[in-house]
Amino acid sequence: MNRFGKFVLLWSLLATAFVAGLNAQPVSTAATNTVASASTAKLEAVEPLVSQIAPTLFYIGPLPVTNSMVCTWIVAALIIVIVRVTTWKMKEVPGTGQNIMEALIEGWESLMGNVLEPKVVKWVFPFAMSFFIFIVISNLTDLLPGVGSIGYGHADKTSALPFAIEHVTKPFFRPPTTDANLTVAMAGIFFVMGLYWAVKYNGPVGLVKHVFGVKVDTNKWLYPLLLLLFIFIGVMESFSILFIRPVALALRLYGNIFGGETMLTMALSQKPVWFAVLVSIPGYFFEVVVCLLQAFVFTMLVVAFVGTLCTHADEEHGH
Repeated sequence: MNRFGKFVLLWSLLATAFVAGLNAQPVSTAATNTVASASTAKLEAVEPLVSQIAPTLFYIGPLPVTNSMVCTWIVAALIIVIVRVTTWKMKEVPGTGQNIMEALIEGWESLMGNVLEPKVVKWVFPFAMSFFIFIVISNLTDLLPGVGSIGYGHADKTSALPFAIEHVTKPFFRPPTTDANLTVAMAGIFFVMGLYWAVKYNGPVGLVKHVFGVKVDTNKWLYPLLLLLFIFIGVMESFSILFIRPVALALRLYGNIFGGETMLTMALSQKPVWFAVLVSIPGYFFEVVVCLLQAFVFTMLVVAFVGTLCTHADEEHGH
């Protein structure tokens, strides 16, 4: 349990570091068109309810700190505190916190054991488990009051107040997983670690054979034909490993959580207030399910992708 807590700390800080490195804000290079029509100018002035780009709140030297980064740090700190508190003093008769943590760990370890070999589970488990806890808490921050709604800059330009609790252009907090920088960073960590585990398990030459080799028993006369077929399959598999899998991990999580935040923001922006509350209640229940499901899907995809690369050839043949 203490070792698990250390791994949670390590991977949470790694994810935060990647976000900080990738979270540079894009700068628009489009020149102002002085002959643009009035209607075009009005369309450009309209901002979406939820911006795809996390706004910068302040700078630490040259590093822009966005609201999603601030929320990421809070989530990472919360995970560290929860893990340390629940595993600080292990008891033979565990309390509520220790019971929940042990049930979560044992459940996921058993689930991964059905997909991966025992030694591979030891490699992947701390990584995948840390991702699951981090993603669950990050997703659920989308449902907290004030997240995405309290900040500076608001749609009502007639108001003299610089601080708003309605639709704001610079909220103080943004759910971490609604920022594509974070999901891309997590997918990048998986990409690096997945290749490392694949090489560690198969060896460099063994990994090439695993991807491009013939995976069925056949007559020696048919072997050259099958070899060409599996080389083609290996090329497609390599493309999947290098590009499709990381992109799928990053965009699936980002798209679902960002879409959910947009849906809730639109619902809560309705008038009158009683109608906004009425239409947002089903959305909140739906988003709770989506937040938990997407964390589970992300983690299981990581486990499944590693499992496809860390499998013995004889097991593939069914021997």
